[in-house]
Amino acid sequence: MFESAEIGHKVSKADYKKAVPGLRSALLEAQVDLYEGRKIPVVVLISGQDGAGKGETINLLYEWMDARFLTTLAFAPPTDEERERPPMWRYWRALPPKGQIGIFAGSWYSDPIREHIEGRLSLKELDARADQINRFEAMLVNEGALVLKFWFHLTQDAQKKRLKDLASDPRTAWRVTPWNWDRLKTYEQLQTTAGHLLRMTNTPGAPWVVVEGSNDHYRALTVGTVLRDALRARLASTARPTPPVAPMVRVDTDGRNVLSTMDLGLSLTDKHYANELAHWQGRLAELARDPRFKGRALVCAFEGADAAGKGGAIRRIYGALDARQYRTVPVAAPTDEERAQPYLWRFWRHLPRHGHVTLFDRTWYGRVLVERIEGFCTEADWMRAYTEINDFEHEMAEAGIILVKFWLQISQEEQLRRFQDREKVAFKRFKITDEDWRNRDKWDAYQQAVCDMVERTSTGTAPWTLVESNDKRYARIKILRTLCERLDTELARGHKHWASGEPAPGARAPTGKSAKPAKPEKSQGKADRKK
Repeated sequence: MFESAEIGHKVSKADYKKAVPGLRSALLEAQVDLYEGRKIPVVVLISGQDGAGKGETINLLYEWMDARFLTTLAFAPPTDEERERPPMWRYWRALPPKGQIGIFAGSWYSDPIREHIEGRLSLKELDARADQINRFEAMLVNEGALVLKFWFHLTQDAQKKRLKDLASDPRTAWRVTPWNWDRLKTYEQLQTTAGHLLRMTNTPGAPWVVVEGSNDHYRALTVGTVLRDALRARLASTARPTPPVAPMVRVDTDGRNVLSTMDLGLSLTDKHYANELAHWQGRLAELARDPRFKGRALVCAFEGADAAGKGGAIRRIYGALDARQYRTVPVAAPTDEERAQPYLWRFWRHLPRHGHVTLFDRTWYGRVLVERIEGFCTEADWMRAYTEINDFEHEMAEAGIILVKFWLQISQEEQLRRFQDREKVAFKRFKITDEDWRNRDKWDAYQQAVCDMVERTSTGTAPWTLVESNDKRYARIKILRTLCERLDTELARGHKHWASGEPAPGARAPTGKSAKPAKPEKSQGKADRKK
């Protein structure tokens, strides 16, 4: 990977001065076209060895281009807030919107390289991290982003000379610290690790550009030229790159599926419901205050047919939690800010810290449900979304987030009755819209999409719980009971249970059959219930 960056590339001062005006003009022109079109974001990674000119190059890009439409993100070791979330959380939050260029000084490559050199990450784990990075960058490219990755290279002798020159100049001496000299001792390890990672992540959609960093003029012109040409080519292209996809082949030959086999006649009496509600809310309150939960977080994802009772179920969860501990994220059509980012961005930014709970009323599954059915995205987009969603949920589990997903199912007849009731009640009229009525005409298409969703995204670490919701009381108790059982087992086993390859504690394959809510143990008599 580094041979072509060790042959002594040079550009004379005269040639540099001659080339810069035209290059600057072209970069500014491309930047204006990018901003006015607002069709794609540009992600520029500046990585490489100490002293290779990363900072100088970033400063030069700000001098050559319009700084209003550039953002630079420098990443130090993670803060406490960042460590309590998946490692990629801080990079997702920093992604530039469409029409702008985001320059990353340090990136998602920095931590795995450092951890491998320090012996905290095995080669096998480094390869797994590379696979994760490839999928992340492929998602960015498929969402329309232009991803440019630069690695600034120096030979060991050139790096030593560069650090000495910087240290001897009073204007730059502050940039050379004992830490930089210590890093020079690990040069060979960095070469081996970076070379391996660069080879593993040198993909067609996001290739690496290795730049020799010993000559300032050559380095600056190379980066500027690559950026100019990439912007021109991307802006001139009218077609967004999309991966090839195979057609859907799943067919229910006998007409049975995970939804049609559900027993929607399950119900509870008022008395049984009141007892069960008190019991499971009390248990949830205990688990949310358990000291072990301080090192974990909980995400509840609610999806379901219109009028299936998601809001009522969420409110029963509220009843067991401290208001300072939870937040609800209602998901509607994306805002202008959200449309300027990859579709998962608006969900990544709401992931909770340790000891907190986030409840999503509608979720990231909109991509494979409403966006699929209504044609808001292409078939290639929603087909690849299954894998992207599984990756997202795996990263949550890896970071200690307990994810519990619920699909609330009702019959068409029950939905019609609830729609009509909503129109009659003044304070519920806002909950019924023309869109709800229109969606009823697409019932079969939505049911098929739900079956595909469950089949492709009910994983060992994040299984779906299908909830029979014709009877709201039964549905609320099943949700609370499932939540408590999952929390109880997760906290008992601790973090990283997924690494064993076993299903998540309490996970069951989603089927239409479901046992009735278990009655409280006999030992939990009336006295205990009153508590």
